[in-house]
Amino acid sequence: LRDLGRNVWLYDIAPANDRTAEGAMALNAMTGPRQPLEDMRLSPDDVVLDGLFGAGLSRPLSGEAAFAAEQVNASGAKVVAIDVPSGVNGESGAVPGVAIRVDVTVTFCAKKPAHVLQPAASLCGDVIPAEIGFGRFVAEVGAGRLQENAPALWSHSLRWPEASSHKHQRGRLAVVSGGLAATGAARLAAQAGLRTGAGLVTLLCPPSALIVVASSVTAVMTSSFASAEDLVAQTERSSAIVIGPAAGVTDATRANVEALARAGRSLVLDADALTVFAGQSDQLRAVLSAPAILTPHTGEFERLFPGLLAKSANRIDAVRAASSDVNAVVLLKGADTVIAAPDGRAVVNTHATPFLATAGAGDVLAGIIGSLLAQGLPAFDAACAGAWMQGDAGLRVGAGLTAEDLDKALRSVIRVLHANRHGPT
Repeated sequence: LRDLGRNVWLYDIAPANDRTAEGAMALNAMTGPRQPLEDMRLSPDDVVLDGLFGAGLSRPLSGEAAFAAEQVNASGAKVVAIDVPSGVNGESGAVPGVAIRVDVTVTFCAKKPAHVLQPAASLCGDVIPAEIGFGRFVAEVGAGRLQENAPALWSHSLRWPEASSHKHQRGRLAVVSGGLAATGAARLAAQAGLRTGAGLVTLLCPPSALIVVASSVTAVMTSSFASAEDLVAQTERSSAIVIGPAAGVTDATRANVEALARAGRSLVLDADALTVFAGQSDQLRAVLSAPAILTPHTGEFERLFPGLLAKSANRIDAVRAASSDVNAVVLLKGADTVIAAPDGRAVVNTHATPFLATAGAGDVLAGIIGSLLAQGLPAFDAACAGAWMQGDAGLRVGAGLTAEDLDKALRSVIRVLHANRHGPT
């Protein structure tokens, strides 16, 4: 920076006798003023280059480092971080104490977990990976095991209708509803499934709820079932089934899940369909006999896999372990949604908006994923595509979003994905 003619002040936290050999060499090569960190004073016109600590920090900032971080945050200056903002744990995404909030982070070759996992990701600003010579080594070692969600990962799997296509070729999705006073979640899921391309969507409900369900949908078909065996019979031709949204934490819900799973149905398990197996992930695994996708939020994840989040290095490792445990794709919802497959592949979805934190948004997500699974997408691709589509719809709606708004926005999402693949229509 000095060679470029900039006015540079170096504020240093490390005593000279604590230098590595490389650090001492760099310090000796530098010219210009060097001052103790405690002498730092900033104005809003300054640009701060944050290199206090790197990605390996696992303890809270303390002493003059913590004071400096508070000064930077209060100064109004623009901040560029080297690798990760100081105070952030690069591996877990945790922020154990005060940390510097930056405008831009320049990392090296590839993003780290802290750049996509909360709460650290919200402190990183725009993240720019810079090539420093690793080249193909990163891709070869990583082998696609951890990626950030984007259409490039799954758009080739999307199924689009041909001129001769009919509705039965586009997938049959069934959505299982709760009782008389709990049908809204399943209706949201069913409509999202229809919008996302399933050729035929059927809402299945207890007999007491049939009039409510039938009077509130149009293109979505309806039927009632009286028992788990009846539910299995009515889904014989279904390509995929969504069960869980407002289903009820009851013995009946568990019996329905077990019967469908043993019958070899492809399942999206959400909400109550997961809670009925609280602490019994081994029993859930034992009944699954076809592709399945689990879509818990953090509370449901904790109930199904007690203590797994706490003992894992980060959310990514926890979801990978959960996926291996149940031998199914697991999608852990959140601002940093993580999707993992039993073979160890993992994707983090950051393409979303905080306004998706609203009742019913998760039901829409389950319907989208169920539709894609019914259309023949592999389970991992269906989960990744569904998370991105829901996030993109949320971004299009923005502030004031309710779950009902997502249906119209999904139409725009799908039109753009189709145009990117086939050109404008």
